[in-house]
Amino acid sequence: MEDVEAEIRRLKLELKQTMDMYSTACKEALTAKQKAMELQRWKMDEEKRIKDARLAEEEALALAESEKARRVAAIQTAEASKRIAENEAQKRISAEMKALKEAEGKKKAFDALSHTNLRYRRYTIEEIEVATEYFAEERKIGEGGYGPVYRCTLDHTPVAIKVLRPDAAQGRSQFQQEVEILCCIRHPNMVLLLGACPEYGCLVYEYMANGSLEDRLFRRGNTPPIPWQHRFRIAAEIGTGLLFLHQTRPEPLVHRDLKPANILLDRNYVSKISDVGLARLVPPSVADNVTQYRMTATAGTFCYIDPEYQQTGMLGIKSDIYSLGIMLLQIITGKPPMGLTHHVERAIEKGTFIEMLDHSVPDWPVEEALSVAKMALKCAELRRKDRPDLGTAILPELNRLRDLAEENMQFSPFGTGPYTSPIHSQVSTQDLRSGPGTVQSGYDSSRSRYSGSSNPGR
Repeated sequence: MEDVEAEIRRLKLELKQTMDMYSTACKEALTAKQKAMELQRWKMDEEKRIKDARLAEEEALALAESEKARRVAAIQTAEASKRIAENEAQKRISAEMKALKEAEGKKKAFDALSHTNLRYRRYTIEEIEVATEYFAEERKIGEGGYGPVYRCTLDHTPVAIKVLRPDAAQGRSQFQQEVEILCCIRHPNMVLLLGACPEYGCLVYEYMANGSLEDRLFRRGNTPPIPWQHRFRIAAEIGTGLLFLHQTRPEPLVHRDLKPANILLDRNYVSKISDVGLARLVPPSVADNVTQYRMTATAGTFCYIDPEYQQTGMLGIKSDIYSLGIMLLQIITGKPPMGLTHHVERAIEKGTFIEMLDHSVPDWPVEEALSVAKMALKCAELRRKDRPDLGTAILPELNRLRDLAEENMQFSPFGTGPYTSPIHSQVSTQDLRSGPGTVQSGYDSSRSRYSGSSNPGR
């Protein structure tokens, strides 16, 4: 039994030693596993750092390449800008030389005007002084951008005399232009030049009792509204006069400043186009029969000037079509031109077009007025090639509406006789009767328009 007990004790001792060794081995294995995991994490961190470093290096290389390409592009742009600047400088020098030559030519032509046998009545300054009572203030009916306008009587005929101020240098070229054009053309819808005194820069026009279309549309002076029958007739007359200008030979004549203020009305409300001082004869294009001519400086009036002409300087007969479109919208709406095309388009889309018509006219033929509005919107397209032709598309429709208006005159309260108003002042273009704050061929600040240069596109 003692041997068995001794053997049992020995076995217990060995078991304890074995258990201790197992416990130690487990601890060592756990420690080794923890170290292995830490090593794995360190390895992953190192790989991530290496990857980040590689990406940073690639980004740095890409940035360097981009900076290099940008530097090359900047150098090329600078060289191109230098070449453009040199070309512009050369063009400017050429334009200045050309303008100088043109100015000299115009001055010579103006100086020679008094010695030229033109087809107009020559008045002496003494005759004009007597007729205007030596330019009495009571005779003055307007103040234009280049001088005052007086109403008087010459040769037993009521006339309006525009007097050029001595300091109006730019007005001299327009004076010469207007004399040269008006003395050579005659048309029922063009204002009549009765004579001139070229030595003192005086132009003698027929007197238009009802002033300008603009003043009558806005009823300045509390004048009665124009019936729709007369409005349709006036629109057709404007189109007829404009077509006459565009069909002059050998070269078409572009008005460049067509607007209601430049449409005069006689005592029977017959309309006549005036203020051709900005008009230009331009050579016709052989390619498409559409007159286009590059001008060194654009001219016209804000809201009426052709956007394409304003941007490119390319003048064409369809530049006047844009102005005509704006005028047609004003004739039926009696509203200012600013944003008028947008408002009319929105009204047509919403079916509220009748609200855009001039409310002072109670008996509008809505369908015919809508036809005018749609045609006017086509005329006011931004691109010149999208605008209709005056002779083949616009004028036939205007003549149809004029015939309709004449048929309905007997049903109009104004149809029993000539439609005249109590207004008795010669109200012409901005140059014929503008008030303070007006710049010829610029923008009329007194009528909520931008007042500035006569070259808005520059």
